[in-house]
Amino acid sequence: MITSTLKKTFKHSAFLFLFFTLQVTPLFILDTIAQAADKSNPSPLKFPTPKGIANQLFYLQRDPNLNTLIYELNLDKSGNLIESQPILAYWIRYDENQAKKDLSYVQKKFAYGIDAKKLGKDQFELRFVSHKKLPLYLSKSADDKKYHVYVTINNKKLLLDRIFVRIEGGSFWIPNVKYVELRGINQANDTVVTERVIV
Repeated sequence: MITSTLKKTFKHSAFLFLFFTLQVTPLFILDTIAQAADKSNPSPLKFPTPKGIANQLFYLQRDPNLNTLIYELNLDKSGNLIESQPILAYWIRYDENQAKKDLSYVQKKFAYGIDAKKLGKDQFELRFVSHKKLPLYLSKSADDKKYHVYVTINNKKLLLDRIFVRIEGGSFWIPNVKYVELRGINQANDTVVTERVIV
């Protein structure tokens, strides 16, 4: 049985590992395709781009390995959204021949899992279990009639594509998070935008 102290340790570790201080503050450094992107302190790893995932919404990558978390629309056999659990999260293990693996109990409950709340028809609020301050929104687009995940940062609504966490050293429980990046498409002008949080 997991004690309350251990739960707090999991929460603290996962919080650092995923987003650390990921909030809508002046710490964000905004860059678009029309501006020079901040390329300082890149990861030494060459991350692959997940391909061929029909219902992928966004993905998350982080040092120290290439393994990638996929966040996919959760559909039943008839192709209908499972509203009680609209998001399906799992690993693509690139170090294991791209094997698809479920999240462990700890990962799902304390780190990478997502809580979903229905707001209305085809609309859901999403929050990471490890960091609930930043809401994401799953909704069906009026343009392509498909579901997408959106996040609003600096008064800009982005169609979320990728989250990246840069880690340099530290320990498993207390990783040294240098920055976090969120990439997506600015819905106001269709430009690719990356928000970097300097930690």
